[in-house]
Amino acid sequence: MSRVDDALIGPGATVGDRFWCYGSATVGAALALTLAARQGWPWWTIAAVTVVAFDLYGGAVVNATAAAKRRFHAPTRKPRHHLTFVAAHVQPFVMAWLVPGFAWVTAAAIYAVAVAGAALVLKAHRPAAFAVTVLGLTLAPTPDALFWFTPVLLIKLLLSYLDPT
Repeated sequence: MSRVDDALIGPGATVGDRFWCYGSATVGAALALTLAARQGWPWWTIAAVTVVAFDLYGGAVVNATAAAKRRFHAPTRKPRHHLTFVAAHVQPFVMAWLVPGFAWVTAAAIYAVAVAGAALVLKAHRPAAFAVTVLGLTLAPTPDALFWFTPVLLIKLLLSYLDPT
């Protein structure tokens, strides 16, 4: 389990880290699964939503752990590493591709807020992260069953990941 924890959380994750990270990932995925299943979507859509939820809910907590902070905010990590990490989160486009009613323009708007917000946060720091996050929450409408998607994505990337403390 140590190798899995090292990969998913970070080297030196504590028992408490594992409890909160895997717990939030599991509960978030279960909630998303329940909401998606009620929509009558195809199984592959429900599966994708569940996997994305596991990643986002878990990642929002993982990125707040000391183990993840040591990994992602080591002295060798530069702003380009952080921006690349945020840009690699293409889940909005996965949702637009697989979820009925999740518009491509919505995906592009959410992605743009995350990446542009990250660039701003890297220059202006913590207050900018909160400003972009709270303003980004109302930017783009998602299907009702995915009301959680934008807030959890922005919390994971802008508040949890980019905050070095």
